[in-house]
Amino acid sequence: MQERQISFYSEGYKLDGTLYLPDDYQPGEKRPAIIPNSGYNGFNEFYPRLFARNLTEAGYVCLGFDYRGFANSEGPKGRVILEEQVEDIKNAITFLKIQEEVDPERIGLIGWGMGASNVVRAAAADKRVKAVAALNGFFNGERWLKSIHSYVDWNNILKTIEEDRIRRVTTGQSLLADPFIHYPLDPATEDYVNKELAPLSPFGKQTALQFTESIIGMNAEKAVADISPTPLFVAHGKDNLLHPLDESVSLYESAREPKQFYLIDGKHNDFMYHEHPVFQELVGKLQEFFGDYLGTAALAKPEKACV
Repeated sequence: MQERQISFYSEGYKLDGTLYLPDDYQPGEKRPAIIPNSGYNGFNEFYPRLFARNLTEAGYVCLGFDYRGFANSEGPKGRVILEEQVEDIKNAITFLKIQEEVDPERIGLIGWGMGASNVVRAAAADKRVKAVAALNGFFNGERWLKSIHSYVDWNNILKTIEEDRIRRVTTGQSLLADPFIHYPLDPATEDYVNKELAPLSPFGKQTALQFTESIIGMNAEKAVADISPTPLFVAHGKDNLLHPLDESVSLYESAREPKQFYLIDGKHNDFMYHEHPVFQELVGKLQEFFGDYLGTAALAKPEKACV
């Protein structure tokens, strides 16, 4: 996999990223391209790069980037607003379309975890997307958040949100807190996070409480019907305790054709290693899906100069 460091602007913020190219890429070719997007507290160095490593082997150009405020991308640190991340994705599409290596008519999206709802909403609003995959996500923020908290805790969350809204309009600032204060990790995911993600410096920074309000306002399930006729691939771990399987099932049922559903034989991210057979099986399904709708075989070759 070849890598080129890039940057582009999203609503005035300079975002850092990487353009990933297949090893066999030849100058002048126009390849189909995919943007793999991170989930909550994720960044380009990890899952986008992991997906790109595998998808470039199938001939795709990939673009991984860090949302505003994450890693070295510009933007207020700790501010995580889902609507703003959707805008970052749409601006990444614009940037990708003008790269000389990319066929601008064959661009797809992958969203992981919380990023799954981001790509659903981006694809529903932006018909430049020709195929979209939503993996291990949740798609109605209020429903999901209520499902993982007791009735008492839920009412305390609503009270905290209202207090933070007052704080924002009187001081201009949302309160920073532990990133998982309202987004509790299940034991398996917490173990993975502590082992694989926590040692990396961009991960686990304090997050503004406004993020919780952003979750409650998110309803990708309502938007998913607007994706059609763009094809949708939905996949979810059958034993996922962080984001319940019902979230993806409900999204899939709300979507119109063409659509595909794939049940991952795993939890949330216990299988997210390059060599893991469950991950490789998921990659194979993704390659089949994008191959059907973006194509990989009929790559545009450089035009020969007239003599």
